[in-house]
Amino acid sequence: MNFDQLIRNLKHQIYHPVYLLHGEESYYIDFVSDYMEEHVLTETEKEFNQTVLYGRDVDAPTIINYAKRYPMMANYQVLIIKEAQEIKDLEALTAYVQQPLSSTLLVLCHKYGKVDRRKSLAKAVDKHGILFESPRIYDNKIPGWIEQYVKNLHYEITLKASFMLTEFLGNDLSKITNEIRKLIINVPEGTEIDENLVEKYIGISKDFNVFELQKALGTKNAFKANQIISYFGSNPRENPLVKVIPILFSFFSKVLLYQHLQDKSRNNAAAALAVHPFFLQDYQTTARNYSPAKVKAVIGILREYDLKSKGIDNVSATDGELMKELIFRILH
Repeated sequence: MNFDQLIRNLKHQIYHPVYLLHGEESYYIDFVSDYMEEHVLTETEKEFNQTVLYGRDVDAPTIINYAKRYPMMANYQVLIIKEAQEIKDLEALTAYVQQPLSSTLLVLCHKYGKVDRRKSLAKAVDKHGILFESPRIYDNKIPGWIEQYVKNLHYEITLKASFMLTEFLGNDLSKITNEIRKLIINVPEGTEIDENLVEKYIGISKDFNVFELQKALGTKNAFKANQIISYFGSNPRENPLVKVIPILFSFFSKVLLYQHLQDKSRNNAAAALAVHPFFLQDYQTTARNYSPAKVKAVIGILREYDLKSKGIDNVSATDGELMKELIFRILH
């Protein structure tokens, strides 16, 4: 069962006695458990029939004792176990799951990794309840995810704005959704979210960000590149070198890949690089301005400064100083 089906069933009050929510992406696990915590029972019913426990504080026998209780003046009791990956004897829940109480909704939130589907607990949940995996969304899919998320809220978002959010917030879906919700409070439904709104309400500069730095380096615009890194140097907490380097590394790695493609047609190249076709021009421009040998050298320079940013072969240089050196070496 995928996420949309799961939420649809919950909204229609189609419940199962056991939910094992697992996977590397915590956002969907939190969303489902929060939805059940908020919506299954009324406020009056929650007082006696809803319990939230944490894996580090309980063991399997304790959870089973709670699960075998009957609800008081309600159809269900809801038992949510957060951080279930910390339960040392998690597999011992199998005996209960094989014969669960139909009036108990046991929700196991197993974060930051998958359960082993070959083991007895996963098999039992799959047979008697819901085994839901929340997979990690890869970086190149995040802008599209943002676009769909915003659309579900009845807004639109420009490609540049979604990429700005991706570069600034990474692939942390919880952080991304929190920032978007803060933004939409300030604008009417149906608004198209662009880079100006992102700058105004989230605080990401539309002119001085890693996305613009890539373009400046790609076009060999030294003046613009140095403007951006000066801004980064004055805002080190928001633009640390350890965050900038992986993005530039990914960019130049894809430029090198583009240079070696046999079929450089727009759609094929975009698919091979795992980028939106709208941004393919940036890679094409950079590929023209840098020889393959120079791109390889740039990748080596980025590796060198990644180590320096972590204190290796660097005693006292600040992020700002290292960034200036890095940009100079890339451009010359």
